[in-house]
Amino acid sequence: MKFSYFLIPILFCVSEIQSSDWPQWRGPSRDGQVQRTSEFPESLKDNKLVQKWSAPLAEGYSSPVVAAGKVFTFETLDEKWEIARAFDLASGEQVWEQKWEGAMKVPFFAKKNGSWVRSTPATDGKAVYFGGMRDVLAKLDVETGKVLWKVDFPKRDGTELPTFGYVSSPLLDDGSIYVQAGSAVTKLNAETGETIWRAMEDNRAMFGSAFSSPVLATIQGRKQLVAQTRMTLGGIDVATGKLLWSTPVKAFRGMNILTPTVIDNRVLIATYGGGTFLFDVKAGANGALSVSQVWNNEKLEGYMGTPLVVGNHAFLHGRDQRLHCIDLKSGKASWSTDEKFGQYWSLIRKGERMLALDQKGELLLFDASPDKFQLLDRRKVSKESTWAHVGLTGDKILIRGLKSLSAFDWKSGEAEAVTSVVAAGE
Repeated sequence: MKFSYFLIPILFCVSEIQSSDWPQWRGPSRDGQVQRTSEFPESLKDNKLVQKWSAPLAEGYSSPVVAAGKVFTFETLDEKWEIARAFDLASGEQVWEQKWEGAMKVPFFAKKNGSWVRSTPATDGKAVYFGGMRDVLAKLDVETGKVLWKVDFPKRDGTELPTFGYVSSPLLDDGSIYVQAGSAVTKLNAETGETIWRAMEDNRAMFGSAFSSPVLATIQGRKQLVAQTRMTLGGIDVATGKLLWSTPVKAFRGMNILTPTVIDNRVLIATYGGGTFLFDVKAGANGALSVSQVWNNEKLEGYMGTPLVVGNHAFLHGRDQRLHCIDLKSGKASWSTDEKFGQYWSLIRKGERMLALDQKGELLLFDASPDKFQLLDRRKVSKESTWAHVGLTGDKILIRGLKSLSAFDWKSGEAEAVTSVVAAGE
């Protein structure tokens, strides 16, 4: 049967989320795709993309999420406190904040990028879930910020404190929450915080602290959680926690960072030190699933930027800081940019148009052409580093700098004064 490259829908199944919300890591469908009927920015010029408000934050790489007319952020203050905040989306005024002790110092080369929160929260419009650096998951009320429950995995389950902190972003679905914490992929009851199952357990402190964020997909007719640990890529039955298939993935020091991209019954991934991989998941006569490698392009290494797929091509910002257009049939680059950009891109798209936020604080708008790099516009939007994922909600683009949050209106016809918001307690 001829293989066709169409993305499997990854649904965010909660009734409180609106179509224009940005409720989790990489957006509504967790894949960087803007699939709703709304428009998409066509220009990044000053009179088209207008900064509406900006609010100061403490340090963090956690991306902003949006629901119930609020923007939720996460940060680390004074190397001691973790702070969850909610801002009014329209005005930028702070609605509430909640903080707790939870900081830790990361080792080795990660030190230069700071010891602050990295995980992006998730919300169903009623509650918002934050993953703290010390492997603590907290559920807060959307309206008030009240802590509804908190799970400290090392204390509750006796697991090791992750060496690089809690990095993977939680995923909500059908009354459950999935996390890579507690030295395993774990499913919890979202109402109570109780563990339902644990899978792909790895108790090694160094390699057990997963970086990648899991996704839900249907592969070979079976709904499953596709997760990548520091060493292994696998599919987990969502009901039982049974590992349906798995394969080791080569990476330098276990730097499997990117979110898996599911394409029909195949999974695309790229790693630092391993290259770019396409795996095929097959079903046997008895229904058992197996996985095999389709190709591996060792010359195109990933780093932190998860690729986006358009038709038969994937657009990957690589370790070499260039954008690559990869032919999914052959695994070879159709083209690569001459220009080197920052260390990281977060990407979103609608149709064949893409918006990228570079780590150096620049937005880029381009067409996803398999023939050449077609840059349409570019604009500096932050003087700070921008490691957090760009957000798009309605007519607003959300930019999280290292110590700030800004909202830009991309439908404005003329520039207006920026509102500078001072967060409560600052």
